[in-house]
Amino acid sequence: METKGKAHKFGANIDTDVIIPARYLNTSDPAELAEHCMQDIDADFTNKIAQGDIIVAGDNFGCGSSREHAPIAIKACGISCVIAPTFARIFYRNSINIGMPIMECREASEKIQEGDEVSIDFDTGIITNVTRNEQYQAEPFPEFIKHIMDCGGLMNSIRHQEEQ
Repeated sequence: METKGKAHKFGANIDTDVIIPARYLNTSDPAELAEHCMQDIDADFTNKIAQGDIIVAGDNFGCGSSREHAPIAIKACGISCVIAPTFARIFYRNSINIGMPIMECREASEKIQEGDEVSIDFDTGIITNVTRNEQYQAEPFPEFIKHIMDCGGLMNSIRHQEEQ
């Protein structure tokens, strides 16, 4: 599994209230959540996104509350992956649960710049900065997480296993 897109860069400690402000939590509709993704930190964020783009951030991405709305909003607005050195553990788990890839890689987080073209091979964990002709190594997903991602999330993965 691979993805390729333009990098959108954020700093450290981006919390779930920044990812999807609490005033929009009265819905669980992914399309509605996507409209408001990151708007309090970048009001024009969703207008800049092309399908497949990538968020690159600093440490502790997704900290704050345990709301699943945050990774849903990110995925629904077209982001194909989030790269950061570290993630809040509940955000990490919620992302896997909904089938949104996230990669932990400090070097990629530090070296990738806003607007760089980035490709990611999820099977090997290799992140390629096409713009700067650099590669960074993230830990690839274990097989069980690859299966969850391939199925589009945990619930789809469980359904798939039940059908077999």
